[in-house]
Amino acid sequence: MPEISTLNPLSPFAAQISHLFVAMLVVLGAIFLLVLGIVTYAIVKYRDRPGAPPPRQTFGSRNLEIAWTLGPIILLAIIFVFTVQTMRASDPPISADDPLQLRIIGHQWWWEADYLKSGVIAANEIHIPVGQRWLLDLESADVIHDFWVAELVRKIDMVPGHPNHVWLEADRPGTYFGVCAEFCGNEHAWMRFRVIAQPLADFQRWQQAQLRVPPSPTGGAAAAGLKLFEHNTCVNCHTIAGTPGNQQIGPDLSHLASRTTIAAGAADNTPGNLYRWLKDPNSIKPDTHMPNFQLSDADAKALTAYLETLK
Repeated sequence: MPEISTLNPLSPFAAQISHLFVAMLVVLGAIFLLVLGIVTYAIVKYRDRPGAPPPRQTFGSRNLEIAWTLGPIILLAIIFVFTVQTMRASDPPISADDPLQLRIIGHQWWWEADYLKSGVIAANEIHIPVGQRWLLDLESADVIHDFWVAELVRKIDMVPGHPNHVWLEADRPGTYFGVCAEFCGNEHAWMRFRVIAQPLADFQRWQQAQLRVPPSPTGGAAAAGLKLFEHNTCVNCHTIAGTPGNQQIGPDLSHLASRTTIAAGAADNTPGNLYRWLKDPNSIKPDTHMPNFQLSDADAKALTAYLETLK
């Protein structure tokens, strides 16, 4: 996964946070250089020299004490004002007229994305139209998670039973990487997601594709895989449109083959990795909640062939 950087803001919200951070870095750097300079000057000027008389002792200076007390107070007050301004700019107030566009639900250890207007349900990949400000509803299905896309939005907790809200926007098209920033269990490190910002026309085409019911295969290994999905335990956890599977314990698989990763970013979405995931989930993501059903090689290949049709 590429490096996540707060120094490359690509939304108005992330830019506010980044600007405050850089300003603080400059101020702290100036303080460091000032202290370093004073210490260096004192070391050089008052160093011991052969035959030098004892140094004159100074037992306090009211002016200096006032200066080094008032200086930090004034500096902290200025920083406080700019911090409050940044907090408001990076997380604008929400009015009753602002419509919720998207609900993100954190699970151990994957992300569910519910598009409230269209009814699209995705997993681990969040598509948004570029340049549009979307209001997100953030919820948790189990423990505390934390939604963070460093280049687009601040960190915000997802607390069970206490929905939070945050604005999401991207200045330009691209793929932005997000993580859970609150330790949530053994596979916290592999609870990752992607925000894919697209031109409006591309986003609409993606959304229409996600609303289509994938065609059922009529023969070969893919058809055998469909039967395995419908008659085995898969339907008790997952949803695939057009099949009896309509559960949300695990990710919606209706368009699994259109995603770039599996297991919330733990592996690229390739037929080989998908086969490994079905044969032994722990080989890709240890301690995952996905059970190992001890599938035979033939059954794993058939399921892989079927899931690869779900574009």
